[in-house]
Amino acid sequence: MNGLSGVAAALNARRRALFAAAASIGCAALAVHRTDATARERLPRLVLAGPVASVSNPLVHMAESGALADVAAKVEFVQWRDPDQLRTMALDGGADVLAMPVNVAANLYNRGAKLRLVNVSTWGLLWIVSRDPRLRQLADLRDNELAMPFRGDMPDILLGLIAERQGIDVRRDLKLRYVASPIDAMQLLVMRRVDHALLAEPAASMALRKTGSFPLKLVAPELHRAIDLQVEWGKAFGREARIPQAGIAVMGRLLERPDLVARIAAAYAGSLDWCKSDTAACGRLVAGRIPALAPEAIADAVASSRLNAVAARDARNELEFLFALLLRKNPALLGGRLPPDEFYSALPPAAPR
Repeated sequence: MNGLSGVAAALNARRRALFAAAASIGCAALAVHRTDATARERLPRLVLAGPVASVSNPLVHMAESGALADVAAKVEFVQWRDPDQLRTMALDGGADVLAMPVNVAANLYNRGAKLRLVNVSTWGLLWIVSRDPRLRQLADLRDNELAMPFRGDMPDILLGLIAERQGIDVRRDLKLRYVASPIDAMQLLVMRRVDHALLAEPAASMALRKTGSFPLKLVAPELHRAIDLQVEWGKAFGREARIPQAGIAVMGRLLERPDLVARIAAAYAGSLDWCKSDTAACGRLVAGRIPALAPEAIADAVASSRLNAVAARDARNELEFLFALLLRKNPALLGGRLPPDEFYSALPPAAPR
């Protein structure tokens, strides 16, 4: 019996060793599986794109600070120069996250682009900057030349809506001089080739800095923030002095990854808060990535703009008020219809408190 007991003990010991080896192999396989899954979840490259405007400041910070290191192995910011390049990037998949005017996002969606609006972050950065210290309202611009960037896009559209409400026909009563971008309009103003320009930040602050007119020069400033277009909007339509102008949209493959979209939205809001809390550091960071801008002007622009990241679903009422006006003016501006629920669905509804 002792011999049989010894054999049984040896067999049991061998079984335990085999089970331990199998368990070790299983754990190793599970670890490899988890590593592979993590690699699949993390994108190899994430492209953030935006214009030379304050809406892009958080994107630059996100790319430079490593805020999305858990989302992608490489995160980069690229600049789009004009609305045509923006539309091309949206339609051919040239970027994963695009900062853009809200009407362009709606138009692209309605025309079949695979995108969802994530947030509205720009609520006020349009100014009419003028050499005339007496200029106080749009009616004062009658028969004057006004430099206007982006023909048919957001600055032009908003001026037309406000002016129409005030009984002004911009085509008949104003002399609009269309240029390619706010920076071009700013340069005309600084070079004294025009006396008035509609500028989006940071171009307005750039003009004031270049002429020594910032922020409230007491002795004969050359240029003035004459008309705050957001205030004019509020007066014209009986609303708050803010306009849902621009935000970020996600494209293509991100539509299948709501977890990553939520991370990107949170990182954008955090980066925007950082820009607002340290405008000087924000100015230095963004100017390092967009050399056409001066750090001080970027800081001025952040301080003088209405910037707040609001989820698209939460901004929907204000967006649809604007969109309804655009549809009545020209249905083609939105692709012929209000965008449906899906357009606002990049982020899931907030959990009830």
